[in-house]
Amino acid sequence: MTAWNARWRFPLYLRIWIAVIATVGLLTIAFGWLWRVNQEQTPMREIIVRNEAGEVIGQSRVRPVRVPGVGLEFPIEMKDGRSIVVQLPPRPRPPGDGPPGGRGWLPRGSTGFLWLLGIVALAVAVGSYPIVRRLTQRLEDLRGGVERWGEGDLSVRVSESGSDEVAFLARRFNHAAERIEGLVKSHKSLLANASHELRSPLARIRMGLELMEPEPAPRCREEITRNIAELDQLIDEILLASRLDARESDVGTVESVDLTGLAAEESARAGAELEASESEQTLVVQGVSKLLRRAIRNLLENARRYTSGPVRVSVVRQGSDALVRVCDRGPGVPEPERERIFEPFYRLRGASEREGGVGLGLALVRSIARRHHGSAHCEDNPGGGACFVLRLPCASV
Repeated sequence: MTAWNARWRFPLYLRIWIAVIATVGLLTIAFGWLWRVNQEQTPMREIIVRNEAGEVIGQSRVRPVRVPGVGLEFPIEMKDGRSIVVQLPPRPRPPGDGPPGGRGWLPRGSTGFLWLLGIVALAVAVGSYPIVRRLTQRLEDLRGGVERWGEGDLSVRVSESGSDEVAFLARRFNHAAERIEGLVKSHKSLLANASHELRSPLARIRMGLELMEPEPAPRCREEITRNIAELDQLIDEILLASRLDARESDVGTVESVDLTGLAAEESARAGAELEASESEQTLVVQGVSKLLRRAIRNLLENARRYTSGPVRVSVVRQGSDALVRVCDRGPGVPEPERERIFEPFYRLRGASEREGGVGLGLALVRSIARRHHGSAHCEDNPGGGACFVLRLPCASV
């Protein structure tokens, strides 16, 4: 039954067009009826008949009667008791007005008015069709794009031409489709890279076990322990990344967090230098303490991984935001790759697995920042190297 209805129901443009025609038709009938009623209710007229001497010989207050083809008739009562009928024939057409015979192609009177309304209705029907069709064509294109997108083609985009509600809806659909396509690609990349990253330490553990002597050497034991720790870190970061992607998941209690104190603790732990702020006022943000600690720790570990020099950390206020800067003296990040390094499992060219890390640290930093309505980006360090900036909105005092 549903398939039959979908096949035989009128398209939207036909329904709108028929509604326009029906509306014009009803208006035509209504105006025609009102015109006819108005013509039938001709007002009373005072008719006076005088003789050659100017004396009144007949007088009546009557309602003129319209006779088709004859004109108006006025029945008048004379003073001598007689009754006469005065006729006013239809007004003749001027010479050259209409075809020969004095009659035009459009009838006069109420019939002509109805014909005129009918012609207007036909003109409205013909003129409104292309306008209605053009509007509904864009809706059909949008519907087709949504159907293809729903069938699995996430690359579908619809035309955004125009500046009306349909164009706004098309732009919102394209924006949502682009975001969902990006999320799906990110998840596919996460799974593909996770399988590869998990395979490497497992293979090393397997090889170490095969080469292990009855009494394992300390070096072999350390290698297995390192690989197990790497696996544990990878699994932990993958699980955290999945929870951050799921907006409805609970990642902790939101509370007031002393960002300055948090940065000081992590800097002391990593051996980084915390620069003193010009203002002694601590910066407080609303967020999940363990996530913010994880973000700062990942930035410090990333800086330590690519530089042997000092790592400087600063926490400053800029407008209504708090900025945590972690700067190093390493090789820096090329400008074309400053966005890509925040993608899961992406490493700079030349980076080795022996340097540690699995390529999820910076991706987690950006996910944590976005979860707190902030941002994370990379910029040049004026003295050489790279500077990673974590921007978070300050708590209202």
